[in-house]
Formats: sequence, C-alpha cells, structure tokens
Amino acid sequence: MAAPQNRPPHDTHPPGPAASAGPAAPPPTATSGWGVPPHEAGHAGMPHSGTHHAMPTHPVPSWWQRNQRTLRATAVIVLLALCGLMILALVREQTGTRGLLVGFGLALFPVPLLLAAFRWLTAPQPVPWRTHLFAFAWGACAATLVAILANGFATDWLASSVVVDSPDQADTLGATVIAPVVEETTKAGALLLIFLFRRRHLDSVISGIAAAGITAAGFAFTENILYLGTAYGKDTVLDPDGFAGSVTAGTFVIRIVFAPFAHPLFTSMTGIALGMVAALPQRRRVLRWTLPLLGWFTGVLLHAIWNGSASFANYTFLAVYGLFMIPVFGALTWLAIWSRLHDLRLVRDTLPAYAAAGWFSEPEPWSLSSMRARSMARAMARRSHGPEAARTVAAYQQDAGALAILRARADNGATAPDFASREHALLQRLWTNRPLAGPPTTSAALALSRPPTPRWAGYQVR
Repeated sequence: MAAPQNRPPHDTHPPGPAASAGPAAPPPTATSGWGVPPHEAGHAGMPHSGTHHAMPTHPVPSWWQRNQRTLRATAVIVLLALCGLMILALVREQTGTRGLLVGFGLALFPVPLLLAAFRWLTAPQPVPWRTHLFAFAWGACAATLVAILANGFATDWLASSVVVDSPDQADTLGATVIAPVVEETTKAGALLLIFLFRRRHLDSVISGIAAAGITAAGFAFTENILYLGTAYGKDTVLDPDGFAGSVTAGTFVIRIVFAPFAHPLFTSMTGIALGMVAALPQRRRVLRWTLPLLGWFTGVLLHAIWNGSASFANYTFLAVYGLFMIPVFGALTWLAIWSRLHDLRLVRDTLPAYAAAGWFSEPEPWSLSSMRARSMARAMARRSHGPEAARTVAAYQQDAGALAILRARADNGATAPDFASREHALLQRLWTNRPLAGPPTTSAALALSRPPTPRWAGYQVR
C-alpha cells in the first residue's frame, strides 16, 4: 500500500518544488532555523524570506559529460584488472602454480574477518561496498605490484652499491628502510583517491580507519600469497618432518594467526589523519597539510619497527610484538570503537533540534542513534512491507546520520562548502522516506523504553 504524501515543514523551505498537500497535516514549525545553514539563518532563527528568480537555461550536456562516470569507472576497473594479472604472473613465477594455489588458500583465511570488522565499524554511517571493493582491489593489485617492483629494484641497487657489505645487509636495509616507505605510500594512494573524489566516504576517523584497513587487508592478502607460496616451495624441497619443521606452518602462524592486523595497523595512521582533515575548518590550512604527512610518517615508522625487529636475533621480535605492537593495536581498537560511539552520540544530540522543527517525531533521534533500535526498525519494516521497505528504512537511517554529522561539524566551525545543498538534499530524501520509515523508527524507540528526550534551546543540549 502506498504511503500518504506529507508536506515538509514550511518554515524551513527544503529544496525542490513545493510538495502538493496530502492528507497529513504539516509538522510543527521550526524553532531555531534548522533546515537552513547556520550562516544563512535569519534573525531569531527564522529563515530568510523567499525570493523568486528566473529559471536559468542549461546547455545540453555533451556525450562525455553524460558518460564520464561510467568511463572513469571502466578505466579504473581495467587498470586494476591489468595490475592483478601482472601481480598474479609475478607471484606464480616465484612460487610456481602449486605454491600460488596453496598460498592463495591459506592467505584467504583472515580476509573475511578483517572485512567484516571494518564494515562493522562504519555501520552507523555505511560506506558503499563499491568504495571498499576499490580500496581492497587497489591494495591487492596496484599497491602490491608497485611495491614488489620498487622493493626489488631498491634491494638490487643496494646489493650492487658500496652502501652495504653483503646481500644479507642489503635485504635487511631494504626491509627496514625502503619497504615501509614504498608500501605505505602505495597503500596511501587509495586513501588519497577516495579522499579527493569520494570525500563523503572518507570524512571521519571511523571511515578513514575502515578504508585504510581494507586497503591494507588487500595488500596483505597478496603479500601473504607470495610468502606462503614461497614457504611451500621450500617445504617441497626440504621435506620437513612434522609441523614444527614446516616453513609453511611457521609462516602461517606468524602472518595469519599472530599478525593479520599488522598492515591495517600501519595504514590506519594515514586513514585517521585524512579523516581528521575532513572534519577540520577550512581556515586550518597548516593542519590540513601537515596531518596527512604526520599520519603517513607514523605508519612508516611503525612498519619499520615491525620489519626491523624480525632482523634481530634472540627474542627481539617477540618483545616488540608483545610490548609494542599489541598495545598500539589495542589503542587503535579503542579509538575505533570510541569514534563509532561518538558518531552515534552526534546523531542523538543533533537530531532533536530537527525534531523540534518537525522533520522527525520526538522519539526518532534516540532510535536513530541506537544500533539495536535501527536493526529493530528495519526488521519491523521487512515484516510489514517486505525487503524494499527495509531498504528504505536503512536509507532513512543513513541520511539521518549524515545530516547529524554535517550539522554538528557546521556548528563546530567546519562548515562544508556545499553545506546548503547537502543539507537540503538530505532533508528532501528524509521527508520522502519518512511516511514509510518514520513509524517503525518511532515504534522501535518506544519498544526499547526510550529515555526522556533532552530539552533544546537553540543548538545546545540543556
């Protein structure tokens, strides 16, 4: 059954043509100008009076303008596929066909767990799968290809120069100094592309950690194929007696069991920095340039410490692993979970003002800030109206989260250049989906015994 059409709150003049009057009455009037940018709200929070302008005429878009997104996507897919074929050939050349297959199977073990963990982090504000698939493919194909070629060239140069005295010394210097710089730079390429061309998918610490972790998971996947395949080749030659003497087993335990988080940990430093930059005010130009470099350098330093510890004798590697890497990983995990909860708190603290303006019912902001309530609302919609209704509720939840973060940052001085158009577009979609998504969202809040909604005065919680 089609949902009745509602009219958006007339005091906040959302974008687009005025909706035709429906059977439902308009919501209460706005109390503080919510629905217009902070810098455009009129006196006492009232919106500016409307001014009619002539509709401008636009030229007919060219063939390139109509198809440029498809062409760019096709070019990226073809480029990554070529890189994948080249890296596949290089790995097969070093490991053989059987080593490649064994390495692929063993390297695949941690991938689903890592992807699920990083996707879970972004659940309050989901990132499209295609963005994360691009990040994973970049790490597994493009970044690994460039890193293998550059690392091999650098190691060969060191071995033939007067800088080192032996091939072993060249390998150690290459792994400790050259590899961290090359690998963290190539992995950061995916993050930079997402930041520049899909800024909304990398606009917070959480989205930065997730994009970086997925890129690094792709890189580690291909790298593990190479290491495990090479180890399997050594085992076929040495024919070890039992698990303890197997090079493949030892490599699997170290790289897959004990340290699957290593590469994601290093690259997350760059992702965190870019996520922080996205939330900074435009006037903080020095920080906007220095933070990414600082994040990248921190990732390189962690990577160098990790690689260097494996070059020392005795128990240096175990000491670095237990006393340094595990605490750093624990700190990153804490930051990721805290940032996830912080984004949910932004939804809870920001949306009540929009509810006062009539865009939501009173219980909805709390429901939209609870992952349990959001899941319940989608389940209710699915039972009542089917999967399409559940997808509508999911889109409603995502838009509400994006609106809350957009407004909270504007209130903190980090107003996006396209704030007005983004806010109006989000409000328009929310109001379109509200007849179907609002009732289960409200019902979920009431079913979970929603606590009292805080009173609002202007923009601040009292």
